[in-house]
Amino acid sequence: MSWELFDLKGRVVVATGAGGVLVGALCRGLAHAGARVAVLDIDAAAAGKVASELAEAGADAISIRCDVLELCDLEAAREEVRSHFGGLDVLINGAGGNKKQASTSEALSFFDLPADALRWVLELNLLGTLLPCQVFGRVMAEQKRGCVLNISSMNASRPLTRIPAYSAAKAAVSNFTQWLAVHMAFTYSPAIRVNALQPGFFLTEQNRFLLQSEDGGWTERGERILDHTPAGRFGAPEDLLAAAIWLLSPGASFVTGAVVPIDGGFSAFSGV
Repeated sequence: MSWELFDLKGRVVVATGAGGVLVGALCRGLAHAGARVAVLDIDAAAAGKVASELAEAGADAISIRCDVLELCDLEAAREEVRSHFGGLDVLINGAGGNKKQASTSEALSFFDLPADALRWVLELNLLGTLLPCQVFGRVMAEQKRGCVLNISSMNASRPLTRIPAYSAAKAAVSNFTQWLAVHMAFTYSPAIRVNALQPGFFLTEQNRFLLQSEDGGWTERGERILDHTPAGRFGAPEDLLAAAIWLLSPGASFVTGAVVPIDGGFSAFSGV
């Protein structure tokens, strides 16, 4: 087998939400594999920190402050990427998240979830994926090649209690991934591929309040998740990397419209 099937050297990767834990880890791994990386995040300091780490390790990397819900930010980022790198090969849509105010609890029933919190979650996860695909996908359509990798969630196919907006938004991301894969292939070029990773349970700042107690132990919800995860642990950011390299590489040239679970077996376990 030739390792050229997984070669990413020189590929230009644009990643949104890249100042965060999971996508930041993807950026580091892809840079180590030889990719050139544009680190986009609404938090300029977080994006700058990741890009600086990549540059210090010898990678060609830049950071761009970008709100994925603002077309003007996305279009400015696209032009900065084209100016610095000359083009782009890969778009990773990693911006997303949930918030406590959009989650049900003993103190906050479903009927009382505030519309602005629900709207924030729905827009960030769905429009925050769709709009970058419009802006950066236009370049791929022009050059007749490219690869999009969306970040969905296990919640998309197995909706969880307490987080209605996040589950619904990620289900939409998975559906949109399949739609866009077909649209880009039929309308522009079959060399444009669109896939998604479907992470299971990874401990992040967005979900820590649901999974980890103040004393550092697991909440009842966290323990139930572990009991239903055959791998017996929460995911680590690096667990996403190998699948991402595969989906972005020439070796996956016949893979499009796929939503790949990275969940430690959670979706395979029926509970008995």
